Amino acid sequence: MGLTALLVDDHTMLRQGLRRGLEAEGIRVVAEAGDGETAIRLALEHRPDVVIMDVSMPMVDGIEATRRLMKADGRQRVVMLTMHMDRNLIDLALRAGAVGYLTKDCSILEVVEAIRLATNGDTVLSPNLAELMLKEARSSRSDDEALISPREEEVLQLVVDGLGTSEIAERLYISQKTVKNHLASIYDKLNASDRTQAVLTAVRMGIVRIN
Repeated sequence: MGLTALLVDDHTMLRQGLRRGLEAEGIRVVAEAGDGETAIRLALEHRPDVVIMDVSMPMVDGIEATRRLMKADGRQRVVMLTMHMDRNLIDLALRAGAVGYLTKDCSILEVVEAIRLATNGDTVLSPNLAELMLKEARSSRSDDEALISPREEEVLQLVVDGLGTSEIAERLYISQKTVKNHLASIYDKLNASDRTQAVLTAVRMGIVRIN
């Protein structure tokens, strides 16, 4: 079976266009919602691989809907799709449990790739947002600052590139246990509880790049 998605946006025309584009690329849209309250119900009913969620919506907005959905089922994968490039909203969305944040000027193919990456457990940011965050991070990061070791930086960059533990071990010629030890150290140094938080923090600091 192919990947499935739930589309959540209060603009019917956008949902219809996105549905056509995704289904043309082999992603089945299981349902659509125009507000966050309906989105939560449909996500729990249909269990899609990924929920594509707008931020600004009536009744319950996308960030609150994501927070409530993750509380109900932490296995849900939510990618925000919005016109807003506000850093505070990005932070709020990711803290609520979203694994991605795309702006509405992205292409259908970028949405498709985001769905595939999110399904694999990766964090997704629009290229323009990633570049903005890198520029801000570099302006505030001193040249001699090195929070994590060069090897940990290698491991984290491979995580960002979408590699799993076994693939990282093979690429760096180390054991999977060593990779897990490096990840544990990275989480501790970056005050992160999982890969998503570690990647977000590292991107903010300019340690890694989302390609």
